[in-house]
Amino acid sequence: MATLPTDPEQLLDLADAGDRRALARALSVVERGGAAGSALVRAGWSRARHHRAQQDREPGDRAPDRALTVGITGAPGAGKSTLNATLCAELLARGRSVAVLAIDPSSPFSGGAILGDRVRMGDVAGADGLYIRSMATRGHLGGLTGATNDAIAVLGATGRDLVIVETVGVGQVETDIVDSADTTVVVVNPGWGDAIQANKAGLMEIADIFVVNKADRDGARDTVTDLESMLNLSGGHDDGPAQWRPPVVSTVGTTGEGVAELADALEAHVAHQHATGELDRRRSAQRSQRLREVAVARVGRALDDLLATGWGGALRAEVEEAHTDPWAAASRLIERLAQQLTDD
Repeated sequence: MATLPTDPEQLLDLADAGDRRALARALSVVERGGAAGSALVRAGWSRARHHRAQQDREPGDRAPDRALTVGITGAPGAGKSTLNATLCAELLARGRSVAVLAIDPSSPFSGGAILGDRVRMGDVAGADGLYIRSMATRGHLGGLTGATNDAIAVLGATGRDLVIVETVGVGQVETDIVDSADTTVVVVNPGWGDAIQANKAGLMEIADIFVVNKADRDGARDTVTDLESMLNLSGGHDDGPAQWRPPVVSTVGTTGEGVAELADALEAHVAHQHATGELDRRRSAQRSQRLREVAVARVGRALDDLLATGWGGALRAEVEEAHTDPWAAASRLIERLAQQLTDD
């Protein structure tokens, strides 16, 4: 078996040509982070900018700077993985290439992904045109892993039409999917809470499409009615020139019922975003958010390195022994870090 290159551009070239080993290696490098991960992600962003400059985008076409990203979120037990499997089958039948990032809880023993979502993807997991990657949360709140955005960038630079990000079912704290996705699908079940619960979870604000899954169960029609009533009160999303009202789609993930309608709703939302310029606005906001995330991560690592020095250890000891309060110590720490950055 040939050895894979370490050069980021060569690795991306192979992944773009359909080499699954190269793509898996690229995502592993990104997930590990460090200098190698940063170099690979930057190569992906550079490639994306080149594609954007070289291609004329028509309304409704895939934005060439990266794959269209669909976030699927919802409470535990909503049936997200089973629904995702049937949705992928529908998208493949429509000629789309799809990558799935299944964000798994971390194993308490190894720190790796438990891989439950991949198991539930069933027979579709081996289909041509579909790539599935499980990523461990490693304690990251919000239902996503810290490397998710970088993985999306790499997949977008290697020719995928869509990237579906399936979040951990962690309830009210998984709303940060909106910082990564072009379209956010919120999956609920029959009998799912009332308007107060929905608004408290923040799901009314982030959903571009609602799915009432397991719609063959009692109470499904009432849940659809409740969601439609809440949408009437909220007025939909303000997308500038025109408002997008999130549709409510009923599905049965185990049988595929309603999944074609869900795929239609995804296509309609993409078309609406292109027509209104919302896709460009969302991605601009996501790039700005990514700037802050990268800067905060780098500063955090620099602070950890400083605290690991003899000077940092002495400062920690002052705080631990109550000779200095944490606020005063933090000011000294930041001043020291700023001085180091200036000297460098």
